[in-house]
Amino acid sequence: MISSRRNSLSPSARDAQLAGVSALSALISSALFVLVVAFVLKESWPALTGVGPARFFLDPAWHPTEGLFGLTPMLAASLAASIGATLLAAPLGIGCALFWRYYAPPAIARLYRWAVILLSGMPSVVMGLWGLTVVVPLIALVEPPGASLLAAILILTLMIAPTVALTTEAALAALPDAYWRGALALGLSREGVIAHVVLPATRASVASGVLLAAARALGETMAVVMVSGNVVQTPSSLFDSVRTLTANVALEMAYATGNHRASLFVSGLMLAALALAFAATARSLVGARGHA
Repeated sequence: MISSRRNSLSPSARDAQLAGVSALSALISSALFVLVVAFVLKESWPALTGVGPARFFLDPAWHPTEGLFGLTPMLAASLAASIGATLLAAPLGIGCALFWRYYAPPAIARLYRWAVILLSGMPSVVMGLWGLTVVVPLIALVEPPGASLLAAILILTLMIAPTVALTTEAALAALPDAYWRGALALGLSREGVIAHVVLPATRASVASGVLLAAARALGETMAVVMVSGNVVQTPSSLFDSVRTLTANVALEMAYATGNHRASLFVSGLMLAALALAFAATARSLVGARGHA
């Protein structure tokens, strides 16, 4: 007689242990996030109470030593760089995922996928150095000085396109094979299946991956510092030199004091709020897919 104790009780015990470890990990991660937000809020509180939230949007310039705390130009530059990079990276990343999933031979698909994974892990300082020595001089040939919003968008595109590609590929892999077989049985071509079945069925997951990539672009610092020009102004052209919120914090935190230092933490609060908005939107899209 074969005992059922190993087959029935052991998996349940392991499941319970895994659930406990997962719950503890989630609790620690949540606690760390709350502590980070609380710390940033504490450090920015002197500026929020002494300067006032409205002045960060209404002051005409950013000169903290002269009592001017306008963050609007840098907020506009951050959004422009992030949105511009997302608009370029979304079709590029989705196209890459479709290529290695449905068109490339298996050997080429594996090689291509590993290349994308390698690019996704490339240090931002390396991407920034490449952008400074290659992309910026090329743009300068068209419109000096070259260090500009356009350079930041192009570098961020290369940095977030792998994220879009990998999340899209995961969504495509999770799609049941019955969708593909059923569409082919109805006489659709491969392009027709992709356009009318695969992409509509995975649009929520793909869109959430795009939004998460946009959040990464919004928070990128080092590469943007190296290629954007770091001039505090509201961009009116792709060739304008700009400074983002992340670059401003990195450049000025070392010597900032008083309200100047606290206002840099306000920049951090803005970035955290925007990143949370992106994440919440992505989560709602995934939830909508689950209820569909």
